[in-house]
Amino acid sequence: MEPHSYEPHDGCAPYAPHDLIAMGRIGVDLYPLRAGVPLAQVETFGRFLGGSAANVAVAAARLGRRTAVVTRTGTDPFGDYLHRQLREFGVDDRWVTGVADLPTPVTFCEIFPPDDFPLYFYRQPKAPDLELRAQDLDLDAIRSARIFWMTGTGLCAEPSRSATLAALEARGAGNAGSTGTATVFDLDWRPMFWAGGDPAEARPYYAEALRHATVAVGNLDECEVATGEREPHAAARALLAAGTGVELAVVKQGPKGVFAAHRDGTTAACPPVPVDVFNGLGAGDAFGGALCHGLLAGWDLEHTLRYANAAGAIVATRLACSSAMPRPAEVEQVLAGGPVPAQEPTT
Repeated sequence: MEPHSYEPHDGCAPYAPHDLIAMGRIGVDLYPLRAGVPLAQVETFGRFLGGSAANVAVAAARLGRRTAVVTRTGTDPFGDYLHRQLREFGVDDRWVTGVADLPTPVTFCEIFPPDDFPLYFYRQPKAPDLELRAQDLDLDAIRSARIFWMTGTGLCAEPSRSATLAALEARGAGNAGSTGTATVFDLDWRPMFWAGGDPAEARPYYAEALRHATVAVGNLDECEVATGEREPHAAARALLAAGTGVELAVVKQGPKGVFAAHRDGTTAACPPVPVDVFNGLGAGDAFGGALCHGLLAGWDLEHTLRYANAAGAIVATRLACSSAMPRPAEVEQVLAGGPVPAQEPTT
């Protein structure tokens, strides 16, 4: 499926609800064009759209879903670049607004396959995406989206924290029973974004978000921050118990695959897809976009996890995050046991 086109929303005219609205972090990723080289020695970089919320929206758009992102950038050339990239990927950018006195964030990465990818975030004095305000949100659009995706990073500072919780409140726990609808909390623990990097500061806000979410997704470290548990089965049970609306808990275990548990008692455990990892940073966002695709399609839990695992594995073999997101035929090829397709050339 090709990405859907969209028309500007004037606030009055009816429009089709989005399959996915993702709210949270956006920025410019600068990745070395050579792996295994310390950042101090790198001479050339590739520039890419980045940020977890933006990447998830791109991943779902690549799979044919109508997506949008709610975030903010600086009013600078990098902000212009991010708008252009979102549009080229088929992501609705109508709710991406500018902050005049803050620079668009930039993130550098070092690439040491198979499992060492240090990140250096430049989000000072404050990232524009943390300036999201509740009164500026299109709550009708957020309420009507088939899936709303938010992240733990959005809870780390005001006014973004209040805006994120307002969006969750607008969604309401009643969405848990709606066919093909979910409110997803990507636990997304980034200690460098929190004062002192203390999980104890984050836990009350994570608990509040879980009260509104219907799906919780996180790796073992993130599950431990949210629940105090890091054994996969215990973490999944704790996430399901954390809020009356949480119906699905997805625990990512890196090289050990993924485990998920549904409130109805269904569980699934899927091993990872064996690949030669080049840059593992975008794999989680590819997994997230594909997870949303499976939820929207109404697939059973095991097939959804296998599909999401395959999407993540493909991105792990590629340099970038956003431009590396796979298309349906690529995921199906890997699921059928075929080789990981080479990435399409970018222009």
